[in-house]
Amino acid sequence: MTRPWRIEYQGAYYHIFSRGNQQQDIFLNDIDRHTFLKTLGRMSERFEVDVFAYVLMNNHYHLLLRTNRANLSKGMQWLGTTYTTIFNLSHSQSGHLFQGRYKSILVENEAYLLQLSCYIHRNPLRAGMVMRLVDYHWSSYPAYAYNRRHPDWLNTELILKRFKTNNRHRAYREKVQKYSDEKKSIWEEIRHGLFFGSQAFVKRIKNDYLKDELQADIPNQKKLVDEIDPDEIIKNAAAIINCDLQKFKKSRRISNSDIASRDMFIYLLWQTGRFSNSEIGRLLGLTYSSVSRRVTIFQTRLDRDKRFKLNYEKIKSQIKV
Repeated sequence: MTRPWRIEYQGAYYHIFSRGNQQQDIFLNDIDRHTFLKTLGRMSERFEVDVFAYVLMNNHYHLLLRTNRANLSKGMQWLGTTYTTIFNLSHSQSGHLFQGRYKSILVENEAYLLQLSCYIHRNPLRAGMVMRLVDYHWSSYPAYAYNRRHPDWLNTELILKRFKTNNRHRAYREKVQKYSDEKKSIWEEIRHGLFFGSQAFVKRIKNDYLKDELQADIPNQKKLVDEIDPDEIIKNAAAIINCDLQKFKKSRRISNSDIASRDMFIYLLWQTGRFSNSEIGRLLGLTYSSVSRRVTIFQTRLDRDKRFKLNYEKIKSQIKV
């Protein structure tokens, strides 16, 4: 049986989510929800884990955490076991409550944490459980958006301080409202199902935490080892297409031939699946939406022009991806 690769270190940020066994509900009433939050608070104190955001759905939950010690597995095991025991006693049940092991995504920094908080807070809205997020009581959203009363163990300051304004709660509300337009770009930056952040972050984790001998029951490790260095892909693509990345980044206007080269470069990087639109945009001085538009234009031409597509495939074959 395969098992997840747990990367643990002091100060690590995580997005945690877990579902009920066979999709069963893990919260049958408000008493269960109160119990889970109380248990989460105890876990936070006992294992020195900072909790930044949460949402409790009927059959799953989401958490944003930071471990001040390298102890995610111990803390989460205690949380899951303790809550399961109380739940089973309360409902005269036995056996597993959760579906296998909890899922964890390692998060690069506070900026990515902010984006994830928007995602998890919108869960009740996406599920059609409420018309307004503030009406959902089993989420940390009211604390962020309206400064509502919240448990002492919930740390809202780290995320709210990202807003340089006198009314940070209003700024957060507006951020969440706009989030639906950003969701696609955010999920592009989930890498290997393990990391939420930049390629540089993945590279650092790979260098620091990947053991010399791979463990056969953790397939994510092999996938990461086999990955080609993204810097090499960029370097090779730019050389073959004859792209001057600095020129593209600095120049406000470029020639039609340069636009053609730039668009091919954009599409080659996008097509590998290893680069988000945001990352490609940073290389070329473009916005996320501009990159998305150029990809669409290039794809349309590929679909319509067979000769153009053959030329593209020839160039693509020269670049190791």
